[in-house]
Formats: sequence, structure tokens, C-alpha cells
Amino acid sequence: MFRSRPGRRRGTATVLLAAASLMLTLAGCGVDTVTPQDAREGGGGDGKAGSTTRRVDCAAVKCIALTFDAGPGKDTPRLLDILKEKQVPATFFLLGRKHVDRYPEVVKRIADEGHEVANHTWTHRILTDLDEAGVRDELSRTQDAVEKITGRKPTLMRPPQGRTDGTVSDVSKELGLAQVLWSITAKDYSTTDSALIRRRVLEQAHGDGIILLHDIYDGTVPAVPSIIDELKRRGFTFVTVPELLAPGRAEPGAVYRPEKD
Repeated sequence: MFRSRPGRRRGTATVLLAAASLMLTLAGCGVDTVTPQDAREGGGGDGKAGSTTRRVDCAAVKCIALTFDAGPGKDTPRLLDILKEKQVPATFFLLGRKHVDRYPEVVKRIADEGHEVANHTWTHRILTDLDEAGVRDELSRTQDAVEKITGRKPTLMRPPQGRTDGTVSDVSKELGLAQVLWSITAKDYSTTDSALIRRRVLEQAHGDGIILLHDIYDGTVPAVPSIIDELKRRGFTFVTVPELLAPGRAEPGAVYRPEKD
């Protein structure tokens, strides 16, 4: 489905992810968004951040969340090595078919190493094109597959291309899933140039930001070490999405999206 070498991954993957660089404009579709700051100020959580045990006060330090979509893939183990070396947590929005079911040992490793395991649907269908049953099938199949591997169902999901509506929100709430969008994207689906990916991320970086990358593309994982190093140099603290919202907790059905400075 998603190919890994330059020139091979243009057909299906381009169709699926071509709009991923665009932040969804939710005005007019009846779905409100919540910022990380609003989530923190709203509280309501127990101070625990998803599957992680770290305690980071993102109201006091400059936090940023590194997230990866549509994996795991062949390069994900190398990415996990980098994150371990750099001591950086991340949030992985995993795709079910040909990814979770193909790399169960990688899914388990993601969870075992303290990263947040999240849902990116089963086949990357655009959820707003589906009826309620179709949305439920896309999300619940990945929920069940992840739980079978890790023992825990995800509490976060990212709708493909960021497209959501009232039906998607209702089904997400039913399944215990909060929706997480992003504020920083490198358009890494359109280039194998790691230096360009790095530059795009660094140009957009901001406090409370959520970075969208894809660990299935050839240029992405090689860009990650220098992205991490530079953002640390700038004073950013890397957190998972639940940590970004703590002490608030992501509410099922709600849509979370940072505001740029």
C-alpha cells in the first residue's frame, strides 16, 4: 500500500496523503477544536498522561509533540533507536492494514518503550466520506488490533487528511477516542530531501506545537536526529500528546489542534 523507495510510492500513497500538509478548516462543519492550553487549563485529568509515566508541566516549559503517521514501516525500528538515544518520547498514529498487522513486534516495541500508541484508521479511508458504520469499522478494527498486541486500546486518533465532522466525532466518542490534528508539517510525503524536511519543521516550530511526520517515507527518519537536536537547542521539551494536554485529559470525541504563536 505504502511503498518505501523513491519513485515507487507515488500512486496510492500520494492519493491518500496529498492533502496532509493542509490544516483542516473546521469552520462550517460544526466541529470545534480545543488547544493544548485550553485542555491544560480545563484540567479534569488525574495527572497521568496516557501510557507514559513522565510528569512534564507544559504550562511552565516550552513543549512540543513529535508525531508520526501511517506506520509502522521498515524504517520505524531505526526511528525508535534514534528516539531512545535522544531520550525523546513520540506519539505514533498507526495504520492498521499492512502496517499494524504486518509489524506487530514493532507496535509492541513502540508501546514498551513508552511512546503513545494511537489510531490512524485501518485503511486510511477519508472518514468524512463514510457513513457511521464505515467510520466505526475503520477505527474499531485498528483499536482491536492494537489492543491484541499491546493489551491497551488507543485513546487518541488522527483522521486521515485531518478531515472530521460530527459523525466522526460521535463515533470517536463512542470508541473512547480523542481526535488530534497538528500545527507543523514538513510535507514529507512529497520529498526525499531530509534537509528540506528538517528546514520545514524548524521554520514552523512553536510552543505547544504538534509536528506531523511520516515514518514510512525515505527522507523522514534521517531528518529526525537533527530536528531533535536543534529544537532541544532552542529550549523545547519533547512530550507525547497526552503529556502536552496534562493535567487535562483528552476527551473522547473532542478535536485537539494547537494554535501557532
